[in-house]
Amino acid sequence: MCKIVKMIEIHGVNAHKAFTKTRVGCRGIVIKDSRMLISHEVNADYYLIPGGGLEAGETPEECCIREICEETGYIVKPSIHFLTIHEYYEEYKFISHYFLCDIIGESEQNLTADEIKRGLIPEWISPDKMLELYSKHGDFAIPNQKKQGAYLREYITLKEYLRKSNIISPLFL
Repeated sequence: MCKIVKMIEIHGVNAHKAFTKTRVGCRGIVIKDSRMLISHEVNADYYLIPGGGLEAGETPEECCIREICEETGYIVKPSIHFLTIHEYYEEYKFISHYFLCDIIGESEQNLTADEIKRGLIPEWISPDKMLELYSKHGDFAIPNQKKQGAYLREYITLKEYLRKSNIISPLFL
């Protein structure tokens, strides 16, 4: 695993001066046939890079593998830990570790009751379409601040990935 990881901070307008709660999560970028694996929450109208919360005793890599398998049914191997984002909203600090992952197998999805309710399905979508959607993160500031923050995080991540991969339009640099 690469030990040099770029770190980015996002401070929400509602961030407190001190945080009292921390949540750590891990997500993986998986590319196959020029398409990106996305967790689409159909009923909630969310498109997110697959991943979720770190459990006790788990490494970030193990969390990434488990979460992607549970959400999508794909078994992955993280190859590079390329980005960590620290987000501050209200009294929370969210830490998101992003990995580039390779598919090494398939399994069954193992969704939580909440994920089933939100209609979570895996989809393969072109990275440029996801970048376009995430670039509209500001449109959600009033109606849905949680979605605005998630899309801003994913936008920054996807831009960073595409920039490093040299497959991004100069429009988004």
